[in-house]
Amino acid sequence: MSHSNLQILAYETTPLGDLCLRRRELLSRPGTVITEIMLDQQLLMSSHNTVSERALADEALARHAGHDLSVLVGGLGLGYTAAAVLKSSRVRRVEVIELFAAVVGFLRDGLVPLSAELLADPRFAVREGDAYATLREQADERWDLVLIDIDHSPEDHLGVGNDSFYTESGLTRAKRHLAPGGILAVWSYAESSPFVDALRAAFAVVEAVPVTYVNDLVDEEHTDWLFIARDEPGRSRP
Repeated sequence: MSHSNLQILAYETTPLGDLCLRRRELLSRPGTVITEIMLDQQLLMSSHNTVSERALADEALARHAGHDLSVLVGGLGLGYTAAAVLKSSRVRRVEVIELFAAVVGFLRDGLVPLSAELLADPRFAVREGDAYATLREQADERWDLVLIDIDHSPEDHLGVGNDSFYTESGLTRAKRHLAPGGILAVWSYAESSPFVDALRAAFAVVEAVPVTYVNDLVDEEHTDWLFIARDEPGRSRP
């Protein structure tokens, strides 16, 4: 580590602000080193608390009975959702769409803790792109699971243009990318009744799953939310 306990691994200017990848040793816990992605001084992703990112994968997988699954992940972050998906032997392939070319670069350059693990898995692929735009387009292929962890919440977006995804029409378009029995799961730091209503208009079965953990850096309990939607297996809605 550098003398200041903080090491800047990469720094890039993006259309949405300055993106910084940093590594730091916790002053409260010498020897514990964490990796963080910051966007304009705001924490975007941390390797310290990854409970809800992993739960996004685990909860969706638990609700799908199939094998040979293909999974689309919107948002790479530090890779914890994708890595959790790949832990399942039922998964055939995982494709991640990441908005920031720099974040894809962090992974490919071996700068994040899961770089080696993800890049060594032949089922894993990542590309730069806009997952929301992909889900608005015609479906070239259909996915068993579509996992989204991009915005802070349905009401708190990283960029403009994401709003339409969270509407009934946006979700209906996104649903065309799901294979029969497919599941859409969306991560959020906050509960959102309007988004649940939109999901219920587009899908037969909707769950809001709280994921509570203790953030021991500030000694506070925190709850993130997973919104999980699917149509009944074997049944489609008009």
